[in-house]
Amino acid sequence: MEKFKKHFAFIFFMLAGIVLGGFLAYICDGQPYVGWLAWGKDIGVESLSIDLYVIRFSIGLMIHATISQIFTIAAALIIFAKTCKGL
Repeated sequence: MEKFKKHFAFIFFMLAGIVLGGFLAYICDGQPYVGWLAWGKDIGVESLSIDLYVIRFSIGLMIHATISQIFTIAAALIIFAKTCKGL
């Protein structure tokens, strides 16, 4: 049960950092002086199609990472380390 709590807290903090960073990037997009926080790149495979004549399927995975998400994920990791020592 101890490991479950720690893993759940880690996943929660990581998702909170990702979502908060995405929201911050959305808010800062096009604003003077903080617009650089919305700068990001797409990483991944856009579409990989496999046709076996009987079965055809496509696989794709894209990740859009921004500067603000990097900062908020780092902050979430620091907060996780400080608050979840006792778990």
